[in-house]
Amino acid sequence: MSGAGSAAHAAAEAFRTYGWWSGKQKGALLRAVAARLEAGGDEIVRTANEETALGLPRLQGELARTGNQLRMFAGLVEEGSWVDARIDHARADVRSMRRPVGPVAVFGASNFPLAFSVAGGDTASALAAGCPVIVKAHPAHPKTSRLVGRLISEVVPQGVFALVEGFEAGVELVKHPLIKAVGFTGSRRGGRALMDAAASRAEPIPVYAEMGSINPVFILPRALRERGAEIAAGLHASVTLGAGQFCTNPGLVLTTAAGGFVDELAKRMSATPCAPMLTESIADAYRAGVMRFASLAERKAFVEGGAALFSTSARNFLAHRELMDEVFGPSTLIVECESRERLLEVARALEGQLTATVHAAGGEISEYRDLLAVLETKAGRIVFNGYPTGVEVVPAMVHGGPYPATSDGRSTSVGTRAIERFTRLVAWQDAPDEVLPDELKESNPLRIRRMVDGAVIPSREDGDQSPT
Repeated sequence: MSGAGSAAHAAAEAFRTYGWWSGKQKGALLRAVAARLEAGGDEIVRTANEETALGLPRLQGELARTGNQLRMFAGLVEEGSWVDARIDHARADVRSMRRPVGPVAVFGASNFPLAFSVAGGDTASALAAGCPVIVKAHPAHPKTSRLVGRLISEVVPQGVFALVEGFEAGVELVKHPLIKAVGFTGSRRGGRALMDAAASRAEPIPVYAEMGSINPVFILPRALRERGAEIAAGLHASVTLGAGQFCTNPGLVLTTAAGGFVDELAKRMSATPCAPMLTESIADAYRAGVMRFASLAERKAFVEGGAALFSTSARNFLAHRELMDEVFGPSTLIVECESRERLLEVARALEGQLTATVHAAGGEISEYRDLLAVLETKAGRIVFNGYPTGVEVVPAMVHGGPYPATSDGRSTSVGTRAIERFTRLVAWQDAPDEVLPDELKESNPLRIRRMVDGAVIPSREDGDQSPT
């Protein structure tokens, strides 16, 4: 049996027990993983920097984020209300809640060797749900992946976590009948391949894939006139952050009156020095994307191998859908729209995105409510007078969006709602109280928030236990 196959069987065996752990048990496990990673933090950060050249400050921040999201999910499952328990004393007594789906395969990302990798958000949310996890390490940082995997294995029960490497192992995991869901962060091509493989199984399974985004930034006319230089400075910082290797880097800027704004941004972009990219294949793909855009856009300002800026008309943009493709790296395209109506036309033509950003002067946003209505159908997160890079790890965050930004626009890979991806709903009808999960027992021993006969009963932390 292969390594992936053995890991899948061990995970299925572990699920028989781990899938029924209490919230307190899972919370303690997640906190133990966070503490173990932080104890080995110096070695983790040093190893990751050797492999990625992302820099110690960036990686130290990423390690802190990794620990924070593990503890965030620990707090969620310890409190317990996330299961969405519902009870109806109807003609039949019906009770339902979320239950874990089973072993999960997680594919580590290239650009976040810690926070979206072996111990990243997909792993944390799946473990919190009660699902054993098998991580397929990304080849961009194998030593870091092995180190983090070893540290996790030191504190979790056998079979609850495993690490595998290699393209074939990843494909085998997705096709293995004991794997019940997949988490992925990467390219559209990679995500589609996993989606197709999962759909072709005798028992199809969900693939929650984040597959990239160009994160459009809309700059309304008065905002551009009043603070164009300020927006150019912030936009430049966001585009070039991490050598443009963030899934939320803004790759598209739309405005109705560019004027000197293009020149200001071009000056900043042209002065940006080259920075090392994560892998040679990513660098090659970036150079190819830059050259492709250079042949299609009507104006360009770029440094070979460095930051790239292009501008074009709305007419040309709409005529060449290739200009909507993601160029993963420090590059952005400005689309100059001759009218408000053209701006809306371009917005409607966009594919699904992780984010959309609007810069508006005071009171100006109310004049563009029709634009906001369009963007709500296009993006998972709408940013106002800011920049999309920097995803806050908080319960309310949505890091997802309509296809092709993700494979399932109803989900998020950041925030506590991420746990829902690795669960399914189960109902108990006319079940004896003694066989029910504690979350559904009549006495509510966990004192969690529940819906009973259509009324929400607050949790212990909310105080009052009467229906609302």
